[in-house]
Amino acid sequence: MGVPVARIRVLVVDDHRIFAESLAAALAAEPDVEVAAAGSGPAALRCLERAAAEGRGYDVLLADAELGALPVPAPRPAPGQAGPVDGIALVGAVRVARPSVRTVVLAEKDDPARAALALQAGACGWVAKDSSLQRLLTVIRGVLRDETHLPAALLTGVLRELLADRKHRTESEKLVESLTPREREVLRCMVAGLGRKAVAERLFLSPHTVRTHMQNVLGKLGVHSTLAAVALARRAGVGPADLDRGPELPGDVVERGGQPA
Repeated sequence: MGVPVARIRVLVVDDHRIFAESLAAALAAEPDVEVAAAGSGPAALRCLERAAAEGRGYDVLLADAELGALPVPAPRPAPGQAGPVDGIALVGAVRVARPSVRTVVLAEKDDPARAALALQAGACGWVAKDSSLQRLLTVIRGVLRDETHLPAALLTGVLRELLADRKHRTESEKLVESLTPREREVLRCMVAGLGRKAVAERLFLSPHTVRTHMQNVLGKLGVHSTLAAVALARRAGVGPADLDRGPELPGDVVERGGQPA
């Protein structure tokens, strides 16, 4: 009797059915590869969940970088909110839901900015769709050894993007550090998508006081809109307020006379 071959379970996620089925068939011809295909981000997440429940979890997920924008709940969505999922967003969702699954992005073209975003989201590799089957198999086996795979032509561009992002993140962090604890809590509410009235209700403040805090936040961050403030906050690593829990501001001062607490 021969020694059983350890099989690699791969999930291909692409909304172009012919491509997905062709790639799955090619990979399945390998004796140590078992493949399934999904046509969208939500379908992929359901496949991962079902396979894990059956004790037959996937090892590698191949995601189309340009996966159609379909609604799927974020890992920790705000009530009633859902966001579009492209291949890179799916990578982030998989990292949260199934951190043991290695993800590789399949792309029509080399794009340093998108590749950098994919790595930051948790991808282990970026492979051109027109790569040879052997190249793809090398990447699949490599990421299972905790390797990161990028085309040589992308390395310089990706490194430049990551360094630029790090510089912007550092600058953003310094600006956020200039905020008071109350202003940071207001900023987290803004990141969560709350409007002035909702922030006031959550923090037990008057709308006028919240407006003052929001104006102070915009001024200290050097931006002119809520959208810009939220983008800067995300670069600095500021997450949304946990809407399932109350605000956590030890030593809060109770608001008196309409002045900011």
